[in-house]
Amino acid sequence: MTNPEPFSQYQCLGLGRRALHQLRASLERDRGVQTATLLQEAGVAGGEGLYAAFAGWLQTAYGVMQPGDLDAAYLPEALKGFFGDYGWGTLTVSELAPAVMALDSEDWAEAAPDQGSSYPACHLTSGMLADFLGRMAQGQVAVMEVECRTRGDSRCRFLVGAPDSLSVLYDRMSRGLTYAEALGPAK
Repeated sequence: MTNPEPFSQYQCLGLGRRALHQLRASLERDRGVQTATLLQEAGVAGGEGLYAAFAGWLQTAYGVMQPGDLDAAYLPEALKGFFGDYGWGTLTVSELAPAVMALDSEDWAEAAPDQGSSYPACHLTSGMLADFLGRMAQGQVAVMEVECRTRGDSRCRFLVGAPDSLSVLYDRMSRGLTYAEALGPAK
């Protein structure tokens, strides 16, 4: 469904992919390793506005007044529709483990395959999703990108879970495991 309301109603603005990619490239050039932290902090600051936009979008698309009123069975479909309508890209949601959800996109706006990177590079998105999803969950949520089109992967994959769960996952990955190995056997 398409959101007929203007972005300004939800205090969001349009920013082209090229501008977002240039921002990251400029920060990487001038700030190096600080880039990830700076962009994540900006993303967290944007989570509130994005959540407000989602709440408004849900009223139009699903007729629910608050995101918490949406039946959980419709959440993957709603996230896909919202992020697609707002230009972020196609998003699919899946459960990887009892405490970890994956958000995948083969066309995520922040990814810049032509810029190349050795590491996942959608830092703004990671912060934004952490705040946005935390508001939905009414608690703290952590987000970690483990696959990224900027790095040459076929998709961007964001893992979402409680901070403690992702901290354990990160610790296992820092010892040389892939995220799939760190999560344990597949269902």
